[in-house]
Amino acid sequence: MLYLKEALLQIDQMPENDLDQIIEKYVEMNIAHPFMEGNGRSMRIWLDAMLQKRLLLTVNWPQIDKTAYLQAMERSPINDLEIKTLIKTNTSTDIHNLALIFKGIEQSYYYEGYDPTED
Repeated sequence: MLYLKEALLQIDQMPENDLDQIIEKYVEMNIAHPFMEGNGRSMRIWLDAMLQKRLLLTVNWPQIDKTAYLQAMERSPINDLEIKTLIKTNTSTDIHNLALIFKGIEQSYYYEGYDPTED
């Protein structure tokens, strides 16, 4: 946390003009985020919001395998090519499809070990 403020200032200055830049910022924000619980969910919602705002895209999260995603995110600070490929090949222009958006949030819980079908 010693360098959190400086890291966030640098991340804030990162460009958001194309898919690669937004994913790079996503990876850096995920590294800098100081909280374990909810970090992944928050970052995935942020990523979708940025993609919708900047590029009129959304991620089709249910199409991304949990293990592949988690491994790609784990390796992303060293090499972000894998996470970029997973996200790029699973984007949609259907940004107004609420079912897709909500399924993405549900998938986000699944990535973190929660089963949305359990009561």
